[in-house]
Amino acid sequence: MSQTSIERLREYLAQLPPQAQALLMREFERALERGQDTAVATLVLDQLRKVVRKTEADEAPPPRTDDLSRLLFQVLEPFLVEAGAPIRVGQVRRSSLAPIWQWLSRDGAPDKLNEFEAALARMPADSGQVEALASNLQAVAAEAIFELTGPGGGDKSRALARVGPPNVIEDLYSIGAVLAVREAVATLNEKLPRALRAFGDAQIVSVTSALNIPVLQTPQMLPFALSIVMQRMTAPWQIIRLAIKIAASDDEIRVAATPYGVAVTIALHDLSCVAAILRMDIKRSRFENVAGNLKTLHDGVRGLRTELDLRNDSAWGKQLTSIRANISNALQSEIDSVPGRVRRILRQRAEKDIPPGARIDSTEVEETVALIDFVATCRNYASELAINEVTLRTYSDLQQYVERSTEQLVQSLRGADHKVRTYRQQQVQAAIRFCQVLFGDDYASLMSRAAENAATGERKSSRAS
Repeated sequence: MSQTSIERLREYLAQLPPQAQALLMREFERALERGQDTAVATLVLDQLRKVVRKTEADEAPPPRTDDLSRLLFQVLEPFLVEAGAPIRVGQVRRSSLAPIWQWLSRDGAPDKLNEFEAALARMPADSGQVEALASNLQAVAAEAIFELTGPGGGDKSRALARVGPPNVIEDLYSIGAVLAVREAVATLNEKLPRALRAFGDAQIVSVTSALNIPVLQTPQMLPFALSIVMQRMTAPWQIIRLAIKIAASDDEIRVAATPYGVAVTIALHDLSCVAAILRMDIKRSRFENVAGNLKTLHDGVRGLRTELDLRNDSAWGKQLTSIRANISNALQSEIDSVPGRVRRILRQRAEKDIPPGARIDSTEVEETVALIDFVATCRNYASELAINEVTLRTYSDLQQYVERSTEQLVQSLRGADHKVRTYRQQQVQAAIRFCQVLFGDDYASLMSRAAENAATGERKSSRAS
């Protein structure tokens, strides 16, 4: 290979990220061990090692821009929402941080950010000065954001457009507001109990006192303060008790008239998000978190219905009704499908209709077990989520059908032809798995022993004849 080609190869390798360089080195070292393409592997490895050595020896430490950005936005961490999730008051999109950082670096406060970056590069990672630098950085960023979002004409609109798309601009002022009161947010975090498991009168008094920081009582910042409180709560819907306490009434009109009425809006929004997650999990047959989400929804819906005097035709009343209806529709549709899946697996087919080599899909069996368990779980929350009738009827039908089918399938093992015995045994095993969910381990063990006896008895009878 010519000198020019080698230089081009070295330049290309030098442009690769360190992770890619390390991956390439490992792959070519393995190729040498296997004796494959030794000439190419040796050449590339030699150039890679030169590039890595030069980087380690000659290059200065990389700029800590990412560290600076992280320092700036660390106060926002409790309020960030991932891409695609619906947003409410007291939250900002994580995706908005990058374009806002780019705007600050380019237009908002580039000189100041360069000064901070240089200062950070000189500081040890564990220096106590980092916290002071972060506070100064956040103050500068807040000032730049307020200057941009303040009153202005057409030039101001064009400047805002340079920050990013509308959703980023929507988050811009909220981000500036949080950065401006960073010390109050830190004080609130220190005052709040670490965990609020039972949000009773004593805890409400304690939280109300912690929230009594003037800059956190503004319409802009109160939702953020309430969001911090909710993150300490075992049952976040109980945040409505703060609003009820402040209003000294459970009447929704009086509650809505107080600044803390936003707590009810937040609680309803979060319940709606949990309902959406539940629907998506059911649609994708992911039942790991269904029980927890059902409990959250059940407790939240019941709490809002019993602790607040909501009118059916009010905005809050309509929203709660919509949440219940969406949950009910999603659950009922899935519950209705379970008996059909059970019958498809346990159906007593005639031996002539069972093809040679027929098998029961074990994956389908486990999915059906999860669905039966899902129906059983729904029974605990059926009345509040408006699925009482369908859940009780379906569960009763499943119990009757599975009990009858299991006994019939066990009996079928006694006289099953050897060609279909494997299929019959797999049906029995599936039925016993269903019994375990519907009737418990003791009944499932009983039917398992009955199946073993039926199979063993038939084999003994065959040998005796």
